[in-house]
Amino acid sequence: MSINCDVLDLRAFLTVVELEGFHKAADALNLSQPALTRRIQKLEAAVGASLLERTTRRVAPTAVGRELVPLVRRMLDEFDQSLFSIRELGERQSAVVTIACLPTAAFYFLPRVIKRFNAQFPQIRFRILDLSANDGLASVARGEVEFGITLSASSDPNLQFTPLMEDPFVLACRKDHPLAATTGPLRWSELEGHRLITVGRTSGNRTLLDAALARSNLRLQWFYEVTHLSTSLGLVEAGLGVSVLPSLATPQDEHPYLTTRPLIEPEVSRSIGVVRRRQSRLSPAAGHFLEMLLGEWQEAAPIATAGRTPQQSA
Repeated sequence: MSINCDVLDLRAFLTVVELEGFHKAADALNLSQPALTRRIQKLEAAVGASLLERTTRRVAPTAVGRELVPLVRRMLDEFDQSLFSIRELGERQSAVVTIACLPTAAFYFLPRVIKRFNAQFPQIRFRILDLSANDGLASVARGEVEFGITLSASSDPNLQFTPLMEDPFVLACRKDHPLAATTGPLRWSELEGHRLITVGRTSGNRTLLDAALARSNLRLQWFYEVTHLSTSLGLVEAGLGVSVLPSLATPQDEHPYLTTRPLIEPEVSRSIGVVRRRQSRLSPAAGHFLEMLLGEWQEAAPIATAGRTPQQSA
């Protein structure tokens, strides 16, 4: 069955959503408003549902329209990148690389790779969705991004995972906390009796952590649960407790109040890697960026996993 719509219909829909009105969208697309309306109607007929609704002040997508927006944006990006691939990458034509990434990995590793890539291809833009592990995997599976940098926590047979590095869980505490007095690693059992801070049960980090501790017959009482890792560090800094979190979630520079300690018995880490759809082909721009990313991460991974010392800050 064929769908009776074209690229211009998709661009018309996305422009109306982004500009929140037909008048501005028509001006941006150099179309008359009747012509723009016909394109939207054509797309709605192809989809079989209303995609836009008008309010007194603006135009907003319907529930179906909201579901369609990321897919349309992705389709248009791929179309633009396919046109881009007709010419040599070295001509520096404009393109967009859309990826999903764990917030901790995005902060720690992506900036320097993107800086190097942009030095070679300054016209290529990036759309980075900093998502949790579960949301990142879902974004890759739905085709909203070309690939994701996330955890190996999916059983989806349509996704493939390429490991990049191991990110160990560590303890973050204030420098004046009793647990900071030790000079070596801490056993998980030594955390008993302290007010522990962790992320909520919907987090991929929490799922991994609970499973690892259960295998070692360890049950710890969490006193605070938060949504974001950065929030846990704020609570630690305020002296409300100690936090267990991945090493990459801790700042790389010396902190005036906080420190980290390795945790052993068991040693728990999360595998971070690249997730792709098995049957998809990356755009030339995304493929070149991924190649550069893999090369740089392989060089940095030994430092990231083994170079942290107990005195480095959280």
